[in-house]
Amino acid sequence: MERELIWMRPEKAATGRPAGHSRAEITTAAIRLADRDGLAGVSMRNVAGELGTGAGTLYRYVLDRDDLLDLMADEVAAEYDLDPPTGDWQADLVAFGLQAREIHRRHPWLAELVLTRPVTGPHGIDATEHVLAVLADHPAPDSDKLVALAMLTAVVAAASRSEASAVDALRSARYVGHVAAQGNHPHLAALRVDPAPGDPLPDALRKIVSGLLG
Repeated sequence: MERELIWMRPEKAATGRPAGHSRAEITTAAIRLADRDGLAGVSMRNVAGELGTGAGTLYRYVLDRDDLLDLMADEVAAEYDLDPPTGDWQADLVAFGLQAREIHRRHPWLAELVLTRPVTGPHGIDATEHVLAVLADHPAPDSDKLVALAMLTAVVAAASRSEASAVDALRSARYVGHVAAQGNHPHLAALRVDPAPGDPLPDALRKIVSGLLG
């Protein structure tokens, strides 16, 4: 049986000893752990230790680690600065995407959750509402607007994950160069890619949203 997302359930269990913490405190502790140790460091036991309590206490607020991950991903969505639309929908969406990248930079573990378990909670709903407000006067169907948001979110997450794995990217580039030099991949060897000046993400996001929404 599929269970409801955590925001559809009571803040804490109705039975047991009096509450000593809150979901917000637990979420903050889990984010602190993930920022320091990555997602691998986030467990019920470790979060409880961060709070100075026993793991059993957490089960009064969350069912398991999946609940923790959902709470974490949504909580960092509160870091968006959702200013009123300017009337330039492309510029506003690019600005939203660049804000997302800064959030990813502060929380490098976030990309994995965005790309593998796209759960929307209260703060995520606020961000979605902002994007829909930006696109309120756009003639595209609502489904296309949601696809554009999903694509923008995924592209930023993927770009942020690549940015966080710069060492791996460099190793891959060296291997590609090694293979190309062997002469068995002439099209690969013929590639001439000039490094883009400045930050390539704003232009890439602009092209993506323009291509999807016209």
